[in-house]
Amino acid sequence: MVTYVEYLKSILNRIVDSYKVLEAIEDKPGDLKKIEKEMLKINGFIKVVSNKIEIEKIPLADFKIIKKKFADYLNAYSFEKEIETMAPLYSNDVNRIKNMRLKIIESLKNNNMMNTVHELLEKL
Repeated sequence: MVTYVEYLKSILNRIVDSYKVLEAIEDKPGDLKKIEKEMLKINGFIKVVSNKIEIEKIPLADFKIIKKKFADYLNAYSFEKEIETMAPLYSNDVNRIKNMRLKIIESLKNNNMMNTVHELLEKL
């Protein structure tokens, strides 16, 4: 049986993995689909942590901090509509692809969210 801590750790690792994929994308024509896929994965995992994992079940105080940062991220950032609008017009425009990817990465780094994810993973 998987414990809450193991479950949380696996989800946080998936967020980090998708984040690394976003960082490694080389901004070529067609990469907008990859960017969208990884962004949707990250958002899905953040929603799972925010909605399904109870603060009382994770003994670390850092979990409360990351859960708050995830909620703030979900409230402040949404790139789905932008990508949906951009895809038919600019899916081969390397500069626009790069800008979108960098905006997503910047939003994930905002408020030291990704640093907090890494720190929490080390403590789990």
